[in-house]
Amino acid sequence: MDPTPALFDQDALSRSRARVKDDDALFLHKFAASEVSERLKDVNRRFTDAVFVGWQGAFWARETGVDARVIPDADVLDLEPESCDLIVQCLGLHWAGDPVGQLIQMKRALRPDGLMIAVMFAGDTLTELRQALTQAEAEVVGGISPRVAPMAELRALGALLQRAGFGLPVADIESLRVAYETPWHLMRELRAMGEGNVIAARAKRFARREVFVRMAQIYGEQFCEDGRMMATFELAFLTGWAPSETQQKPLRPGSAQTRLADVLGVTEMGEDGKKA
Repeated sequence: MDPTPALFDQDALSRSRARVKDDDALFLHKFAASEVSERLKDVNRRFTDAVFVGWQGAFWARETGVDARVIPDADVLDLEPESCDLIVQCLGLHWAGDPVGQLIQMKRALRPDGLMIAVMFAGDTLTELRQALTQAEAEVVGGISPRVAPMAELRALGALLQRAGFGLPVADIESLRVAYETPWHLMRELRAMGEGNVIAARAKRFARREVFVRMAQIYGEQFCEDGRMMATFELAFLTGWAPSETQQKPLRPGSAQTRLADVLGVTEMGEDGKKA
């Protein structure tokens, strides 16, 4: 039986990342690392064995001020069971061929009550570029090819954390809208930050020039504000803890001792419209 085809071309991803030469192009990494730093402050715990996973893990360690070991985000992570108390996945999980497998590996590497934070692009990231390219290609050549990676929805990401076995799982999204002079500037910046198209099923030939000319027209017509082209980036923050006996447990359904209506100071009504 043939193995499941890879969704992403990992060799192309490595080449794309190798072209990144300027930290200024990593402004989204800087924003995400700043968010992680704030979340770690809220945790108010001292971590002694931290690991940052990702090709820009050293950059994140500097930005957060965390003394951490840095490892690449390979299919098999360089992690020993229960070897660390903090793992941060640095904006790379959206390119993982098996994101659940990566989450499981990180959970196993945490000591009981250890913390994992994974950051990835998700939701409506690059929705404007996706729509403009799809419409342009359909009009010009009568068909479409994948040019922007699929993005996971928040609900699905929360389910991934549960499947991986994390305790107290939380998934939330921070949304940014960034203005560009033209769609060409956006695409150049994506290339500069190592986030080009590496979908395995992408067309290997160059697209016709007319496709991109039409794409730019559609982008300007539909997603222009005050003369600037808007691009959406949504960063999902996945937080989970390695299970521990000391963690809070959800209450058993029906075990509440106080009615919500009493807490809110309102009158509870029954299904028949009468006071309960």
